[in-house]
Amino acid sequence: MTWAVKEIFHTLQGEGARSGTAAVFCRFAGCNLWSGRENDREAAACRFCDTDFVGTDGPGGGRFESARSLARAARGAWQAPWPRNGRALLVCTGGEPLLQLNSALVAAFHDEGFEVAVETNGTRAIPDGVDWVTVSPKAQAALVVTRGDELKLVYPQDGVDPAAFEPLAFRHFFLQPMDGQERAASTRLAARYCLEHPAWRLSIQMHKLVGLP
Repeated sequence: MTWAVKEIFHTLQGEGARSGTAAVFCRFAGCNLWSGRENDREAAACRFCDTDFVGTDGPGGGRFESARSLARAARGAWQAPWPRNGRALLVCTGGEPLLQLNSALVAAFHDEGFEVAVETNGTRAIPDGVDWVTVSPKAQAALVVTRGDELKLVYPQDGVDPAAFEPLAFRHFFLQPMDGQERAASTRLAARYCLEHPAWRLSIQMHKLVGLP
């Protein structure tokens, strides 16, 4: 198998329960809800996506012919002393990482000393061995993953009621304001919803506020 990766970089996790934690991000190319090209956006299931996941031309990106070579590239991206507990956080994201992430690659990341997290739209099954599961549901996309560590819902989304997700088996529930021109209004709406529905917590994209990738 060949893995297509847009970029690999060292940063702080900017969202959700692990916000502020140093991590290596491995952004896989491709998604099953949008091609990533602007001329296809109106037909996408996720029209509000703000991520460039097309191609393999980003920093640290490329095509990797083995799980070991990709895992070593991720290890090489870590730019700090290794954590004292022996495990650094690796976040597999996209696009949709579960189009490519499999149990063999998870095992290779583990061999390099990583705790493996995945950020997924929840439309594909989680491979064995993943340590932390973040699901971000999208309107018009059937949810396959109904349990995990955190559910992070971009808000507001037309046709999506946060209450519909509360019975699912997640440890944390986050509302993340929709980015874009209406971000300030979306933030007010999300904050108000969390005040009125305490099962939910507000997630702000901290990395953008402090100027990190």
